[in-house]
Amino acid sequence: MPTHSSEVLPSSPKEIIITRTLDAPRELVWEAWTDPKQVAQWWGPVGFTATVHEMEVKPGGIWRLTMHGPDGANYPNESVFTEVVKPERIVFALQGGKEGAPESRKEMIWTFEDQGGMTRVTIRQIYPTAEERDYMAKTYGAIEGGKQTLGRLAEYLNQ
Repeated sequence: MPTHSSEVLPSSPKEIIITRTLDAPRELVWEAWTDPKQVAQWWGPVGFTATVHEMEVKPGGIWRLTMHGPDGANYPNESVFTEVVKPERIVFALQGGKEGAPESRKEMIWTFEDQGGMTRVTIRQIYPTAEERDYMAKTYGAIEGGKQTLGRLAEYLNQ
């Protein structure tokens, strides 16, 4: 199977857009994204683990998880799903961050495009301000973390 890497796309100053083509059909990618047991296997950057406390993938549904960093730090996150269009699009409002640090808020839009047996996944992170986007990119590695998360999803799907 061909190897695909993540790509950062041009965006507005308040956004980060990352895309990757995965060697898996869209329905399989959707299932890996919407099943809490599967999400816990791949969510987050390399070296992180995730504990999913609650995940109801429907408009108005709550998603609570804690990301555990390789340094032992915890990153509690709580999201509310605002749009779910199976198997094309998931939109949620996310707030969270490292315990004891200022919280981040952003809108996350994940799209899943059928590419004839493969799936192009695009993550669009929209921050309230350009300053918040820059802070998250510099302090928490939001761009590299997004690329690594898509890489971990690709690895999980190839198992």
